[in-house]
Amino acid sequence: MQRIGLVINPIAGLGGTVGLKGTDGLSEEALKRGAEPRSLLRAEETLSLLVNEPIEFLTASGPMGEDALRNAGISRYTVLYECNTTTTAKDTVAACRAYADAGAGLILFVGGDGTARDVLAAVGTSTPLLGIPAGVKMYSAVFATDPQAAAPLIRDIGSLPLRDAEVLDVDEEAYRSGRLSTRLYGIARIPYRSGFVQHAKETYGTQGDEERQRREIARFMAAVLSSGRPFILGAGSTTEAIAEEMGLPKTLLGIDAYAGGTRFAGDLDARSLLSFLEIHPDARLIISPIGSQGFILGRGTQVITPAAISRIGPENIIVVATPEKLRGTPLLHIDTGDRLCDAAFPETIRVICGYGLAERRTIARSGI
Repeated sequence: MQRIGLVINPIAGLGGTVGLKGTDGLSEEALKRGAEPRSLLRAEETLSLLVNEPIEFLTASGPMGEDALRNAGISRYTVLYECNTTTTAKDTVAACRAYADAGAGLILFVGGDGTARDVLAAVGTSTPLLGIPAGVKMYSAVFATDPQAAAPLIRDIGSLPLRDAEVLDVDEEAYRSGRLSTRLYGIARIPYRSGFVQHAKETYGTQGDEERQRREIARFMAAVLSSGRPFILGAGSTTEAIAEEMGLPKTLLGIDAYAGGTRFAGDLDARSLLSFLEIHPDARLIISPIGSQGFILGRGTQVITPAAISRIGPENIIVVATPEKLRGTPLLHIDTGDRLCDAAFPETIRVICGYGLAERRTIARSGI
């Protein structure tokens, strides 16, 4: 019987829908703004697929693991670490060290890049680890593509190869001020199966052909959006170039809404985006995938909730990316946290990659 350590960061992802672009040091502020915890539900989504598997879980008390196992109907677990009502990174580290000492063959964690850092600090490369994505950004390469994809990786841990995977994290203070600064914190070992684990985020340059391609996309999209129909621009340098071409302001790492030739609101949270859509139900959404990972929704875009996507409609979502980014992104991914919302998208989607140029890209499914 496999022994797997489970640790959940109860506050992971809180800052996403309320526009805080992360949760480090801001969990209380996120809750005041109406954020709802999501890591427990993400954990249960995976665990419910493992109820009948010969796995013994080692876990922490209450919200750090025990609650999710019980809710998923799993009784084969041992609580090795008692946590307080309010948990910290020290709890994650201590729990994971207890699991490793007890002979866990895998550390399964639920959270974002910050949680990945804590788990790596606890076990290094001595014990493989795997993340169920529940944070805001998740740029590291240690996460399953979605909670469903994590299940077969866990189930087959004894037969899958292990590979090195980068643990990255973002300077959240810089991120909130519009600067993307990532750092490599270390290399972990993860179970690997193609299509079930996400890549690390890559940043594409602004020089030479890449910048020219971005400007070509911007010229084309400026013409498309000049009709006066309201629109929403997602984060990134390509969408920023579109706004610049139209002479409009843009929050580089935020989501902005436009109507009547002006910016209606900048750096939206989930609530203000829904308010905009109530006034402008015919709005279109323009987004760009995360480099190499290929996520168009579900990584750093929690402001665009399933409710907002339902109002916009998949047919009114326009994806833009330079040819260079597309070359490194063969598949696109969607992980909104709502299976019905994800399933509403077509199997392929058109990506604008130049002036009047587009390519079709497949939207990868979980494979379960």
